Amino acid sequence: MTKPKLLIVEDDVGLCNQYRWAFPGYETLFAQDRKQALAVVQHDQPKLAIMDLGLPPDPDGVSEGFATLEQIARIAPDLKVIVATSHGDRTHALRAVASGAYDFCEKPIEIEVLRTVVDRALRLSELEEENRQLAQANVPTPLRRIVTGSDSMQKVNRTIERVAPTNVTVLLLGESGTGKELLARAVHELSPRAAQPFVAINCGAIPETLLESELFGYERGAFTGAVKQSIGKIESASHGTLFLDEIGDLPLPLQVKLLRFLQEQTVERIGGRAPIAVDVRVVSATNAAIEERVEHGSFRGDLFYRLNAVSVRIPPLRERPGDALLLARYFLNRHNRELNRSLRGFTEAAVAAIDAHAWPGNVRELENRVKRAVVMADGKLVDAPDLELVAPEGAVLDFDLRAARMRAERVILQRALAHSNNRLSQAAKLMGISRPTLYGLLEAHDLAPSRAPAGEEEED
Repeated sequence: MTKPKLLIVEDDVGLCNQYRWAFPGYETLFAQDRKQALAVVQHDQPKLAIMDLGLPPDPDGVSEGFATLEQIARIAPDLKVIVATSHGDRTHALRAVASGAYDFCEKPIEIEVLRTVVDRALRLSELEEENRQLAQANVPTPLRRIVTGSDSMQKVNRTIERVAPTNVTVLLLGESGTGKELLARAVHELSPRAAQPFVAINCGAIPETLLESELFGYERGAFTGAVKQSIGKIESASHGTLFLDEIGDLPLPLQVKLLRFLQEQTVERIGGRAPIAVDVRVVSATNAAIEERVEHGSFRGDLFYRLNAVSVRIPPLRERPGDALLLARYFLNRHNRELNRSLRGFTEAAVAAIDAHAWPGNVRELENRVKRAVVMADGKLVDAPDLELVAPEGAVLDFDLRAARMRAERVILQRALAHSNNRLSQAAKLMGISRPTLYGLLEAHDLAPSRAPAGEEEED
């Protein structure tokens, strides 16, 4: 397997050699100044970088280091940069993170700590790359443009794939904003009619007095204002697909005419006398409880069964675990391109808020919130307020990186000791460190492991 590329931006040759020794699992690339660093970034496209802020011609200051960091962030926003700072210089460290650095390490460098930071950065980089490929792929799922990872939505996709090549009518059932028109287009595009028209009409958005003429068309002189012949939506969809959105809102008189069309495959324009043969595949959708309307008599049962040869229930976003965040990243990438922004992702608070929100407006609400955030966000990451969401209480961790590393280090120590049954040599081997280093960590975390079981004591 190809080793991940790690760029070292450092003018101290001795420290460069130490880095080369410390990261045998990486292909280490080296640069001593800004010009070399930018050249390596553009030519080799490393995933990670460790960079000293004190670079020539300002080795005793930080101006050149920050200029290099800002240019790297501009040309390679996905590159994870770990900045090396002087001991106790927290101001420069925080400024570096705000300028686009992934993390920082204090000098003198603790190699074990740095390895942990670099490995964590690599895992994050790989995860982000996987998400980008999923979001930008031409076929992210079996249906084009349907981005999902949930089992329930994958089941919907498989159903659509099966029914699309046939000529049966399809009824899509789901809340507003779940993507019913997108799925209707998928039915059309996966069918033999894909090269023919796809015509959509929202039965609930057009006044009843106009809906009949919209659907069936009219002849010249059929009514006041009919100064010329007009082809209706059904005729316009000839040899293609007619999508009837919000079919549950269709008035009863038009239900009769639509039923006749479905039975006879002919239409009569308003004011016309000759039936016109039309070959159209009908896909309909509703967010209403249409079965209840049939029971109450507000929707014809015979029409319902004509439209409902195959029904597909689309789960709301709140019932699709993980999809909200997956879609949020997809929309962020898309609107970044469309609006010429370069936002790099979501803050921890934003991720928690996305996971916690119920999404009553489903995917449509999510896209609108992300698009607004892309326009309004001031930083490099989208935060919860940019989405007009509130993170759940206790969901946001503190931003003290050293404290976070200490917590993670302590957890790993405890797990290694438990896994090795308190045998220190084995615990050190599991963690990839020497026994003296392990003793130092145990002391730093005030951990005193109990002795190994009798007969299993270690030799010093």
